Amino acid sequence: MNTPLISVMMPVYNAYETLTTAVASVINQSLQDWELILVDDGSTDRSLQLALSLASEDERIRVIAQENRGVSEARNLGAEMSRGALLAFLDADDAWRVNKLVIHHQLHQAKPSLDASFARIAFRETITAKTGEIKTFSSVPAGPIQIDQIIADNPVCTTSNLVVTRKAFLRNGGFEKGMNYAEDQEWLARLVASGGVIEGIAETLTDYRMSDDGLSADLEKMLAGWRMLAARYACHINVRQAEATYFRYLSRRALRTGGPASKAVQYAAQGFTLSPRGFMSDPRRGSLTLAGALAGMAMPARVRTRVFA
Repeated sequence: MNTPLISVMMPVYNAYETLTTAVASVINQSLQDWELILVDDGSTDRSLQLALSLASEDERIRVIAQENRGVSEARNLGAEMSRGALLAFLDADDAWRVNKLVIHHQLHQAKPSLDASFARIAFRETITAKTGEIKTFSSVPAGPIQIDQIIADNPVCTTSNLVVTRKAFLRNGGFEKGMNYAEDQEWLARLVASGGVIEGIAETLTDYRMSDDGLSADLEKMLAGWRMLAARYACHINVRQAEATYFRYLSRRALRTGGPASKAVQYAAQGFTLSPRGFMSDPRRGSLTLAGALAGMAMPARVRTRVFA
């Protein structure tokens, strides 16, 4: 069996409704020299059976099953079993644009010293198998990203956006076991702290589904995980400003997922009070978040999820 250019790791946990779409976005890549490793993390629905069915139709797809140990260990197991010089990660409820892998591969070929890369994300309003309406896009800063950017705002946004060299992954170690909140930020911060270089691509290559029932909807646990991460890198960042920026994100997240409007106001107020400079580090986003949190108080949850991005 030939060694693929790129290995794709996909953790799967109760993802029956979206798995086919996610896998199809890999199969349809313009760069076809890949392997896809589906790691079922103890699903209790029909995800494992579906994964096995998909693998039977394409010899480049392999399935591994483990007891439920969390997304970090699922990704690590997939990486351990992979063979490509580049490793890419895709969650089972997200999807890639057709040129995702070829553009990342070209960048790493042009810049051999680059350890990891990411691109712009389209945030979509759906948790169904169909592609939903785009609500907003992530931003891609110019040049290598720094630890303070990773901790405060994380321009990579999601592991589904990340491509890393095998050498860098082995050198940096895997995702922290048992860490299911901010595990991607922790890994990125660890890489940069050790001298690794991460750069962005100013093209939209990943579609992220804004699920209201997944890990990223549990805002208080996200905040607790983020604070643990920030404490580790307190010597590298301005913690007050970074936390204020993160509160801005949580406020926007509360609006997007239809959570209590009071939560969006609470997070916005906490962030602005803690550090106006951090909260308004992006003036447009900060202003819109404050206005949105207040306006959201007068809207039903269903309306908030459609209006705010």
